[in-house]
Amino acid sequence: MKRAATLTAALAAVVVLVLAAGAARAQTPNMPKVREFRLERAMPPQAVACIECHKRESPGIYGDWAASRHAAAGVTCLDCHQADPADKDIAQDHYKQYERGDQPFGKAEYKMPVAGVVTPKDCSRCHPDEAAQYARSKHANTIEIIWKIDPWLNKGMNSDAERKVGCFACHGTVLKTTKEGKLDSETWPNVGVGRVNLDGSLGSCTSCHTRHRFATSEARKPEACGQCHLGPDHPQIEIFEESKHGAIYHGFKDEYNWNAAPGTWTAGTDYRAPTCAACHMSGSGKVLTSHDVTERLSWETQAPLTVRPADFKAFPAKTDWKVEREKMSEVCRQCHGQNWVTDFYSNFDKVVNEYNEVYFKPAKAKLDELYEKKLLDQASFFDEEMEVEYYELWHHEGRRARMGAMMMAPDYTWWHGFYECKKRFNSFMEVAEHMLKTGEKAYVFPTYPNKTGNTEKPAEIFKK
Repeated sequence: MKRAATLTAALAAVVVLVLAAGAARAQTPNMPKVREFRLERAMPPQAVACIECHKRESPGIYGDWAASRHAAAGVTCLDCHQADPADKDIAQDHYKQYERGDQPFGKAEYKMPVAGVVTPKDCSRCHPDEAAQYARSKHANTIEIIWKIDPWLNKGMNSDAERKVGCFACHGTVLKTTKEGKLDSETWPNVGVGRVNLDGSLGSCTSCHTRHRFATSEARKPEACGQCHLGPDHPQIEIFEESKHGAIYHGFKDEYNWNAAPGTWTAGTDYRAPTCAACHMSGSGKVLTSHDVTERLSWETQAPLTVRPADFKAFPAKTDWKVEREKMSEVCRQCHGQNWVTDFYSNFDKVVNEYNEVYFKPAKAKLDELYEKKLLDQASFFDEEMEVEYYELWHHEGRRARMGAMMMAPDYTWWHGFYECKKRFNSFMEVAEHMLKTGEKAYVFPTYPNKTGNTEKPAEIFKK
């Protein structure tokens, strides 16, 4: 009896200690949340029904999933697509699949509410850190950014159809449903990085990790970023192709270890020269992996006037540029010496300063003077040649000059950048001076096409 009483007392003491430790953990603000991993090799019959049905109906989807890490870990269709019966994004038409009599799983017993759109909120159930990082990034908030700086939207200078298949294909749509509960074709399909989902989350993980393979290896390759980062205004993929990094990538990419586990992809071991992801997202040296592409930036080169990321009015970053520059420098130091990194940033800072002071500020001041003296009409944009000249000076040539310098592509920095800036600047200033001297108003294009876009900012973004 005495031994039993002693054992009981000991067990009680252990329980008290465990509870106390748990309470202490809960009260400690810096204690990281412990992740819980639970793999279930057995699947519920409803999940089996999903797999077997899609195996017949959409073999491409099934094959993609079957080759994925999700499948290897026992993550099924339901783990991502299952919805709460009260959710706004339930695929109503999917219920009809359970009324079919031509296949064994078309029965009510397998009926489950599913959402056709998988969102970062869904992904956060297994990837909480990645989803949180993405949510605060420029990618997730890019609709807000373009509505704040883009005259195409604010002045209605392009049509809703042009936006849907152009701008919003990358930036994202505001998803809506019809009265019948279907996804509205005006907003769907879309996998834009800043898509506003029906569950309130922002973005689409499948922008970079395409469904249903969701491969890390795919997102590590520059082609994934090049789907959106290309063209006259932000030609990062073309700049990368010209750079030494791009040349090495094409020469040795077959030797890269694209399938290294997340967080372990290492310069010199898994890859010889960095890709977009290696510099902006992947872990490197002492720098941790992050899905917030706003990190590691010390200048905001997409802005008309180059500013520090925290000073970018359209989307102020909650970062210190000096801290973020040191992070990027640490990435560079995996392959370069400190003097090389220091001198590189010194040159880049000079480029930024010269663009700001020599080209942008004088042009902006002259544009403002033309508006002030009513020689230009502010009611619209792009329907007067001077507005187009000013826009392309910063949005096209100016961006190319700055981004080319940042990513070490001399042809883009000079011939596609500053050379074009000089031509544009000279033309703009000559016409501006003539207008100011003579009082002659700018010619307005009377037949500007497709100026029909909605100018109302999306409430889902701006109601906050």
